[in-house]
Amino acid sequence: MQTLALVHTSPTLSPMFNELTARLTPGVRILHFVDESLIKNTIAAGRLGKPTMRRLIDLVGSTFDAGADVALVTCSSIGAAVDIAARLHDRPVLRVDRPMAERAVATGMRIGVLATLSTTLTPTADLVRAVAAEQGKAIEIVEHLCEGAFEAVMAGDGATHDRIVAHGLTEAMKGVDAIVLAQASMARVLATLPAGALPAPVFSSPELGVARARDVLAGLAGVAS
Repeated sequence: MQTLALVHTSPTLSPMFNELTARLTPGVRILHFVDESLIKNTIAAGRLGKPTMRRLIDLVGSTFDAGADVALVTCSSIGAAVDIAARLHDRPVLRVDRPMAERAVATGMRIGVLATLSTTLTPTADLVRAVAAEQGKAIEIVEHLCEGAFEAVMAGDGATHDRIVAHGLTEAMKGVDAIVLAQASMARVLATLPAGALPAPVFSSPELGVARARDVLAGLAGVAS
């Protein structure tokens, strides 16, 4: 049986990814690895530091020691460390947000990036730029930080978080061709919006990231057979 490891920076993401993997990767064994220090230390420092990079690289190695065939890191704030881990390990190490960035770049030239954390906004925007550069496409990025949303959800006030994110989606993103949500936790807001409220297609990382992991696992199975 193939095994997919999910590396989280918060235990709150596990239920969402359990639902996605049950639907998209049936028959694949799922292992969850959670290290909250990865995001908490990044927020405290205001940037992704070398100690956090080393912890992520070691944690990815632990997933392979545990039998994982593929590791999917579900946090966008530490994406740069995921890229390094992918170069250092022999098995596939995936960024959950890369497929999202690819879809957004394919959709239009003016791309909105919405985040509740500045430490996630910058690496997500950088990833979109990198994907566009790889494809030789000129784009414009509109960045918007949903100030106060992260603090609200951490305090248990999900309603305030959702209201701030919804306002960002419907007002701050007017005039863009595509919108990317920098954090997996923001995706739940989409279901609360009325039809026609969104100014552009919205791409979030969880489902697209799991679908990419599914495709990579299928490729490995093909090679093995």
